[in-house]
Amino acid sequence: MEDKQNNQTSAPELDDSARDSGDRLRSSALPKIVLASASPRRAEILRTVNWPFETMPLNIDETRQPGEDALTYVQRLARAKAETAATRSPGSLIVGADTTVVIGDQILEKPDDHDDARRMLRQLSGHWHKVLTGVALIDAAELRVACETTEVKFAVMSQDEIDWYVSSGEPMDKAGAYAIQGMGARFIEGIRGDYFNVMGLPVRLLYEVWRDI
Repeated sequence: MEDKQNNQTSAPELDDSARDSGDRLRSSALPKIVLASASPRRAEILRTVNWPFETMPLNIDETRQPGEDALTYVQRLARAKAETAATRSPGSLIVGADTTVVIGDQILEKPDDHDDARRMLRQLSGHWHKVLTGVALIDAAELRVACETTEVKFAVMSQDEIDWYVSSGEPMDKAGAYAIQGMGARFIEGIRGDYFNVMGLPVRLLYEVWRDI
């Protein structure tokens, strides 16, 4: 009995650094956000990482201004979405996001019709391009805006493959006329950077912006 008692040890005292680490761990529970978007892909990403949220669909004019570059464009729209949502849900943690595709110096937004989607896919075929997502976060009176860039390589697509993919309907509401998480995945040859960014919400960047706010 005495041997057993001598072998028992009490829990060690935590030093300050260990306590700080534990405090950070306990405080890492994600707060509920209002996602200023009706995008099912962004909602899917938040569910994947178990980030509580509600959506607020908005009608924002997404027309690009004359001479506006891709970085300015996506950050401006992300901010506009977040600020509009904040007026409807004051005091909430608001997230706005906007994604676009760039190849060379040309911005590929959502296609206007099937012919436009075919044109975009012919441009992407066999080439690298960039996907940019602007993220805006509003917490009380504080606003943070950031952007993530990912590079994506398309395999060479035949005209039959392009026609088939466009006829599926998937490209029609997507920047760059493809969905990496959908049937378009069969044409993706390489990726450099954040996969979720290509889907429409760079969740690691969002986490960093929230953590630092």
